[in-house]
Amino acid sequence: MATSTDDPVVHVLWINAGLSCDGDSVSLTAATLPSIEDIAMGALPGLPKVQFHWPLVDYQVGDDFMEWFWRADAGKLEPFVLVVEGSVANERIKSQGYWTGFGNDPRTGQPITLSEWLDRLAPKAWAVVAVGTCATYGGIHAMQGNPTGAMGVPDYLGWKWRSKAGLPIVCVPGCPIQPDNLSETLLYLLHQAAGVAPMIPLDDQLRPKWLFGQTVHDGCDRGGYYEEGRFAREYGSPECLVKVGCWGPVVQCNVTKRGWMDGIGGCPNVGGICIACTMPGFPDRFMPFMEEPPGSKLSTEITGHFYGPLITSLRAITNHSADKEPNWRHKGTRLTTGYQRTWA
Repeated sequence: MATSTDDPVVHVLWINAGLSCDGDSVSLTAATLPSIEDIAMGALPGLPKVQFHWPLVDYQVGDDFMEWFWRADAGKLEPFVLVVEGSVANERIKSQGYWTGFGNDPRTGQPITLSEWLDRLAPKAWAVVAVGTCATYGGIHAMQGNPTGAMGVPDYLGWKWRSKAGLPIVCVPGCPIQPDNLSETLLYLLHQAAGVAPMIPLDDQLRPKWLFGQTVHDGCDRGGYYEEGRFAREYGSPECLVKVGCWGPVVQCNVTKRGWMDGIGGCPNVGGICIACTMPGFPDRFMPFMEEPPGSKLSTEITGHFYGPLITSLRAITNHSADKEPNWRHKGTRLTTGYQRTWA
C-alpha cells in the first residue's frame, strides 16, 4: 500500500484484542467534547491530520485493515499512536494455545496474541495509550482466582516504560471509560504530537492529572447531604449513598463533575453507587459491592460533630491503599492469582 503526500500525519492503531467487552470502543462513540468525528475529520484547530485504524468503525476489513499494522511492525508507518483495549493475558503460563488473538501471522497462519503485538509495536510507537480499566490495570479479568494471569499494559511493558518519543504509557481508566475523558486525552496527545502542547501531565498511576486529580465525592451532587450527616438507607433516596455501598470518597474519578454524556448523568448523580472502577485495585479491593465500605461507619457517625481534618486524613490512608494493584498482576512463567485448575 503506497504512501502519498495526502497521507495523514498521525495514524492511530487500535487493538481491541485484549480480554474485554469492547465497552470502551462503544463508549467513545458517545463522546461530545470533543467528538471522535471532530478529531478524525480535522474539525479542531491545531491538530495534525489523523487516520484511525479502529475495528469498531473502520470501513477496511481483513488484509486491507491489517496492512496498517504490518507496516507499523516493519517500521514503515511513523508516527503512530498505539491504543490498547482489554487486559493483557499472560501467554507464558501455558505450553500451548492462546488467550487472545488479533490477526493471523502470514508465516504460520496462527493468531498473533496481544502480548506479541505489544512486543512488536510498542517500541516503534510514538505513544501507547491504555484505554479502560482492563487495559490500564487489569480490571475484571485480572481479579483474584483468574486463570489467565491477566494484567494491565503498564504491568506488561513496565511502569517506567517510555515510548520512542519519551512518553510514559498513558492510562485512561473506567469500566467503561467516560467518553469525553478518552477523546480529550487523545486530543491532548495529538496536540502534543503537533508540537502545540507540552508533555501530558500524568499522576503516579499514569492517569491524566486534570481528569483524575479529584475524587468522586468532590464533585458529587449528594456531597452536601454527607456534610449534614444525611445518608440513604435504600435506593431511590436523594441523600448520600455511602451507607449503601458507595466508594466515592476514596475514588479518583471525575464522572460526578463531568457527567456521563454531554454533561448529564454520572453514577451517583443518577442514583448508582460508585464501585471504584477507575482504580488500580478494582475490583478486588472494593468487594463485596453494595455493602457499606470499611471506615464509613465511623466517618458517617461523627460527620455531624467534628468532620474535617481527621476524616480527611483517614480517607487519605484508604485512598493510598486502594490506589494500588493486587500483587499477582505481573509478567512471568508462573500463575500466581490463586486459580486452581479443575483438570489434570
